Amino acid sequence: MVEVTPTIRLREDEINFTATLASGPGGQYVNRTASAVRLTFDVGRSPSLPEAVRRRLLRQAHGRITLDGVLGIEASAHRSQARNRDDAMERLCALIRQAAIPPRPRIPTRPTAGSRVRRLDAKRQQSARKQQRRGSDE
Repeated sequence: MVEVTPTIRLREDEINFTATLASGPGGQYVNRTASAVRLTFDVGRSPSLPEAVRRRLLRQAHGRITLDGVLGIEASAHRSQARNRDDAMERLCALIRQAAIPPRPRIPTRPTAGSRVRRLDAKRQQSARKQQRRGSDE
């Protein structure tokens, strides 16, 4: 079990890792070792995520999620596959932690008395300006 928050724990069989060749410089074994890691996590079918967190995660990470609801994270910043796995896992946990924070409810506000007066004054000035442009009907 991977603990993301005190209330959310992911089963390890829900997370899939695939090792691939990393791009960029890497020394003499660059084309021989598969050090880059692709993490996939099925957000749509995961029993570990509460429904509200699932909806927020699908909305927040929509660019990384396929049409099937599978989240993909690429990690190739490190030379070591183990460090890339840890990096990808930490990024997944950060995304889920971010989605676990419920949005603050909007508190409806009313315009202040001063803002109402300013708005009506501006409307009167605009009306007077347009009246002046009309000219006389003679």
